[in-house]
Amino acid sequence: MTGFASGKGSFAAHSWSWELRAVNGKGQDIRIRVPDWITGLETHLRNTVAEATARGHITIGLRLAREEASAALSVNTAQLEAVLAAMAEVEQRAMDQHLSLQPSTSSQILGLRGILEQSTTEDDPAPLLAALKADFAPVLASFNEMRASEGAQLEALITSQIDEIERLTNAAAEAAEARREESAAAFRASLARVAEAVDVDEGRIAQELAMLAVKADITEELDRLHAHVAAARELIAKGGPVGRKLDFLSQEFNREANTLCSKAQMSTLTSLGLDLKAVIDQMREQIQNVE
Repeated sequence: MTGFASGKGSFAAHSWSWELRAVNGKGQDIRIRVPDWITGLETHLRNTVAEATARGHITIGLRLAREEASAALSVNTAQLEAVLAAMAEVEQRAMDQHLSLQPSTSSQILGLRGILEQSTTEDDPAPLLAALKADFAPVLASFNEMRASEGAQLEALITSQIDEIERLTNAAAEAAEARREESAAAFRASLARVAEAVDVDEGRIAQELAMLAVKADITEELDRLHAHVAAARELIAKGGPVGRKLDFLSQEFNREANTLCSKAQMSTLTSLGLDLKAVIDQMREQIQNVE
């Protein structure tokens, strides 16, 4: 079942954005893209989403940024003392040789390498991890809400298709009853013509005609179609992840419709069988979207 949700959050110097997507799939495939240094986040996301879904290709993405503007500057006193000592030695030697040097300014000294240092604060992943876990919860809730809405639409559509299958099955039963009367009349007429032309065993002819009638009978197929309709409605009413069971049931629907077409022997029944196959195929396509 498809789904999408996104969200944004922040904590201390960090800001982030979530993206949660899902497309149809026979199994459950969860792929996660998060920073590796936040230990425990990927495991938490995988477990949380796995509990909330049953199948589908699911992708979780996190874009995390850190604000660096708050980093402070500090003076490396050891390096400063070494520089000042070196400067004093240079000035003393210049004086000894009667040389005059220009005085150094503080900006020049601070510009020397190693005097000023930019302090960086190491990230503590524990508070950030807690904030990310809390912020992901509403994203997952929005994701599930979207999937629930799609599921309600799918339920209505598949239910209407099951109703159409039942209607066509009932129509096929009526057509089969009409065919039975027509076939019986045709069999009797054929038997009469054969009896007039050739001296044959009427018992053997009746036996052959009975075998033809059994081969053309679709009562079992109709009964199984009705049973599948009831089973499908029961699964939908039960709720939960029933996609795989409905998919299997749709195959059984299709098998009975194929047999019905092969036994039709009349245009009306053949047409109904083809309509059944069309509706079943449409239903099976929608079932692929059901979790």
